[in-house]
Amino acid sequence: MYDPDAFRRTHDKILKAIGAEHIRFHDLRHTFATLSLKSGVDVKTLSGALGHYSAGFTLNTYTHATAQMKQDAANTIGGVISQQMR
Repeated sequence: MYDPDAFRRTHDKILKAIGAEHIRFHDLRHTFATLSLKSGVDVKTLSGALGHYSAGFTLNTYTHATAQMKQDAANTIGGVISQQMR
């Protein structure tokens, strides 16, 4: 088991060494989850990768719809409606 403070200090050292701005380590989970879904990873697989008990928990807690994701969803729904009206 790692000491949380030691882990945080190591994370901070890595950020400093690469010249990156500070970001909490936990925020990387949110970014990973959002980018995974955006890239087409199914939520059940992502939920397992994050160690969650349910896909619903993953969706409700760790993902954020980006503007592009919302636009893609609107385009998809618009395409379905358009085809049904033909």
